[in-house]
Amino acid sequence: MKEHIPLEEDDYYVSEQGYRVFTEKYHLKRGYCCESGCRHCPYGYNTKTSTQN
Repeated sequence: MKEHIPLEEDDYYVSEQGYRVFTEKYHLKRGYCCESGCRHCPYGYNTKTSTQN
C-alpha cells in the first residue's frame, strides 16, 4: 500500500472542468512518477513518447 500524503493548499488546483490538478510541488513531495501523464510531472514522463509493455 502506498503512503498517504496529506494535501496542502498549494499541492493542487481545480481546473475549469472541476478536476483536481496536482502541482509539480506535490509530485516532488510524493517522490515518484505514476506514469499517468500528469500535466505538471517533474519526472519527464510523456504518454506520447513512452512505450507500453
